[in-house]
Amino acid sequence: MEYNTTREKLILPEYGRNVQNMISHAMEIKDRLERNSAAQAIIEVMGQLNPHLRDVDDYRPKLWTHLFVMSDFQLDVDSPYEIPNKEVLSEKPDLMIYPKGRIKYGHYGKYTEKILSDAKEVDDPEAKEALKMSMANFMKMQYLTHNNNAVENNVIAENIKELSKNELVLDKPDELTNTNQILRTIGQNKKNTRTNNNYKSKKKRYKR
Repeated sequence: MEYNTTREKLILPEYGRNVQNMISHAMEIKDRLERNSAAQAIIEVMGQLNPHLRDVDDYRPKLWTHLFVMSDFQLDVDSPYEIPNKEVLSEKPDLMIYPKGRIKYGHYGKYTEKILSDAKEVDDPEAKEALKMSMANFMKMQYLTHNNNAVENNVIAENIKELSKNELVLDKPDELTNTNQILRTIGQNKKNTRTNNNYKSKKKRYKR
């Protein structure tokens, strides 16, 4: 009895050993036209085995890339797309540079703090007043989204004053949007997100 542990290692296991064997057989075909026909047939099989790839923009090019990868770039056929370079594909990606800097309040986010820190650049009094109220209500929504409990308006007032370095001061914190109204909006947004995700999931299943 032959076990998988004794067989040749699969390059892309998601396509299975039969596809790998088909590619090995195609590499042995002498006639180029026949070899091209075999490659086209293998591509169709690969597409049927991985229907989820059809949702990817470069669906067909990706299948051809996988074909060449599984042949260790030894399969000599006419591809309708540019043949990938083995060395380029095997290159390790550059290390990502993560942004540095601490966030004072994680639930507000980095960009909220950046907007507030730049508030000093707003000279127009009306624009600054509009910025103050819109940012304060946004911060209240962010706070409730991440903490799922009530927050006092004076806490938001203190936070916006601190993060804007005293540029934005809420004289009447109680004028902020009502907490219950914000919580209803958050709940509706979550419901809409779940509905959209379910619709997209069903749509993908129907495509298959």
